[in-house]
Amino acid sequence: MAFVALYDANVLYPGSLRDLLVRLGQSRLFQAKWTDQILDEAFSAIIRDQPELTDKLGRTRELMNNVIADAQVTGYEPLIERLELPDTADRHVLAAAIVCNAQVIVTANLRHFPDELLAPFDIEAQSPDEFVMNVLELAPARVIGVIKDQARALTRPETTFEELLERLRDVGLPRTVAAMRQQFGPL
Repeated sequence: MAFVALYDANVLYPGSLRDLLVRLGQSRLFQAKWTDQILDEAFSAIIRDQPELTDKLGRTRELMNNVIADAQVTGYEPLIERLELPDTADRHVLAAAIVCNAQVIVTANLRHFPDELLAPFDIEAQSPDEFVMNVLELAPARVIGVIKDQARALTRPETTFEELLERLRDVGLPRTVAAMRQQFGPL
């Protein structure tokens, strides 16, 4: 494994981004990690916005934990109180990243994870766009294959590769999608 990436709750919602990040984690280009607390936060946000999905989220959690069996981080709780971050509610994320030896925290809230507070732990915070862009540079054919597989799996409604790219652009991956199109043309 080249590196370890811990996903913050805010990158696990919306579903298309969560699906991509989990599928990339399955690719074994890196180790994807999360905690039950992170999943609780993500799923609470989903339920708040889309209560009709409540029953499906238990299955989603089960699938996530089964497809990446070693994703769960535990034993981080004793570190939480000793850590400093601008938002104390995010300390559990940093604690989990330290325990699992993550090099990257993938988060949409970069300001909550300032470089100067992560540097002593050799951890960097990256937006989902920056993170996926880095993985794309590492293994472009595999990332494109993962996205094509994701599009094929979307059957309700059927979604083309191009439609999925548009959706991913809209949920936070504009640079990644633009780079894919520039480098590879029509996919």
